[in-house]
Amino acid sequence: MSHLNYNHLYYFWMTQKKGSVTKAAEALFLTPQTVTGQIRQLEQRLGGKLFKRKGRQLEASELGQLVFQYADRMFSLSYEMLDIVNYRKEDHLVFEVGIADALSKRLASRVLLSVIPNDGSIHLRCYESTHEMLLEQLSQHKLDMILSDCPVDSAQHAGLLSKKLGECDIGFYCREPLPTKPFPACLEERKLLIPGRRTAMGRQLRHWLEVQGLKPQILGEFDDAALMKAFGFFNQGIFVAPAIYRDAILQYQPVIEIGRASELKEEYYVIFAERMIQHPAVKRLCESDFTLLFSGLDDFSAVKVPPPTFDSELS
Repeated sequence: MSHLNYNHLYYFWMTQKKGSVTKAAEALFLTPQTVTGQIRQLEQRLGGKLFKRKGRQLEASELGQLVFQYADRMFSLSYEMLDIVNYRKEDHLVFEVGIADALSKRLASRVLLSVIPNDGSIHLRCYESTHEMLLEQLSQHKLDMILSDCPVDSAQHAGLLSKKLGECDIGFYCREPLPTKPFPACLEERKLLIPGRRTAMGRQLRHWLEVQGLKPQILGEFDDAALMKAFGFFNQGIFVAPAIYRDAILQYQPVIEIGRASELKEEYYVIFAERMIQHPAVKRLCESDFTLLFSGLDDFSAVKVPPPTFDSELS
């Protein structure tokens, strides 16, 4: 029995991923006739058609779908291998990180800066979006890592890992004058600015309000934590923010803290593909101790970072 020609398999895989022979040919720097001819040879080898026509579009046959599943795993693994080999050889790494828009950007920046060396060996690129969109980009190898407010479901996202970095209490803030009722009953006196339903904190807060028997008026929902806080600074609504930044928030007089709920926690997770576990920045972040940082000690020295090993790992 003759061996499988992996070039033929690769051309089929690229055609299915790109959606057409023409687009695959452009990506492969080949003519469409060459790609078509190679796929036909693969079909002869496998004894069946890999594509069927649906109007002007090509659609994978049942055999094609089966073959693509295996080919996708094979070639995805090969790309992962190249990623790992390349980042071990390069002198300057581009580290692309997605940050969930629900998170406090100040704390996220401190987490990242604590593990990025000062020698310029790692170039950081940050992107902001929703947890779901960032997971999709991570799965497609468009990001190296994510900082988010909830872990990844490994059952739905095979090959992705997550680790909890820490958590902090949530405080409630508003502009003067103070509500007259004690906390948390005072939350019904003013309209609330709350995290969106897609965020972990938004879901936590709604559940907490229900448990407390409170039915406040909702002025607005925000996926972006910074935008929610900005609204709170300029109107009479009550907003929530990580309590470890209480002093920084209170600098914007006449904003005041009206209460704190210990049951509510903003959680921080790092999420990354299993293939990235030996990446210098990911490895250092996972080995770092952020306990003091999340306890509210506003100092870089609060983060216990393992000794840097970037040069040795990149050599």
